[in-house]
Amino acid sequence: MSDSTASLVDAMSGHETPHDDARHWLAVADAVASTLATTAVARDREGGHAASERELLREHGLLQLSVPAWAGGVGAPWSLIYRVVRRIAQADSALAHLLAFHHLQVGSVILYGSEAQRAKLLVGTAQKNWFWGNTLNPLDKRTRALDRERGGWVFTGDKGFCSGALGSDYLLASAWHEASRSLVVAAIPTQRRGITVHDDWDAMGQRQTDSGTVTFDSVVVEPEEVLIAPGAPGTPVVPFRTCLAQLVLVNLYLGIAEGAFEEARRYTRDEARPWLASGVERAGDDPFLQRHAGELWVKLRGAQVLADIAGDVVQRHFAQGSEITTAARGETAIAVAEAKVAAHQAVLEITNRLFDMTGARGTQRRFGYDRFWRNARTHTLHDPVDYKIRDLGRWALYRQFPEPTAYS
Repeated sequence: MSDSTASLVDAMSGHETPHDDARHWLAVADAVASTLATTAVARDREGGHAASERELLREHGLLQLSVPAWAGGVGAPWSLIYRVVRRIAQADSALAHLLAFHHLQVGSVILYGSEAQRAKLLVGTAQKNWFWGNTLNPLDKRTRALDRERGGWVFTGDKGFCSGALGSDYLLASAWHEASRSLVVAAIPTQRRGITVHDDWDAMGQRQTDSGTVTFDSVVVEPEEVLIAPGAPGTPVVPFRTCLAQLVLVNLYLGIAEGAFEEARRYTRDEARPWLASGVERAGDDPFLQRHAGELWVKLRGAQVLADIAGDVVQRHFAQGSEITTAARGETAIAVAEAKVAAHQAVLEITNRLFDMTGARGTQRRFGYDRFWRNARTHTLHDPVDYKIRDLGRWALYRQFPEPTAYS
């Protein structure tokens, strides 16, 4: 990442890095982002599995951020983890996606696991530098959990949108248990017999997120591997994971928006030619381009402030662990929804109006500016933003918290 980009992000953050550890990890994120940026355009065209780039995240210690210090990890707050993800997403939102989803699974173990499960899985992640993948996807009930006579369950069926599963060491997996009409959620090794991870992700954006299909063919899941058993009583802790996941999306959107804005800024300053009717010698002195820049900056700034507020709220309540209350979960869901709507709107407008600033020459394939819009448009379809706006309307009118679901 260039010095100008780092300065831009520091300006947008609205505050100084709080302590030396945070400065260190943000500097690591910048270094990783700089390396990823050198091949980002080419890899976006190729798609497929970015094995060496994933190893770059591992080698720089970024997989350890969410692992508690007592288990041998960094024990970073979520507010910092999200900022690290955002910085990497400026250069490569697919690899930032993989990193963020790794931390989402680790966070899920912290929320859902017993003391023994947390000790085993978190210490193992720290000592062996495991990369976690996601096969939880609660809407996809094709994977079924069948009761096993000797205890535990057998998972059978397909699961889609499995971000980070390919090349992972461990999976957070869910299966539908028909008898109880509920999910079984477990943590299992990716190399377990019967698990096949398919390299079949074929979306127009986020092309290296390894978000394809995983097949479970009579996969044995032992009782001690189950984090949430079928029919387990619900508590506010269970749907708190949704808040973690939704704020992942927010920061990926913002990283894409920041990266696109910085490219528009650089192009306008260094490459753009003034329009013949503008009467100016530098493109950046064109009042219409200045209007684009000013309007987009305000959208970006507002979205980032809301994302940082939400990050602080998430961390404050995540730290409560099993003591998370319904009110705390509701407050977090509102803060995340506010940030999600703002980031959604900002990234789509910035990645579109980027081309109003660069003009026709900015569409040349060598720049790869289209990847920002494709990545943003693909990711913002994760769940309908209309329902977030509806939830915020209910909150504004009636102070009604969103109904806890896997997406709200």
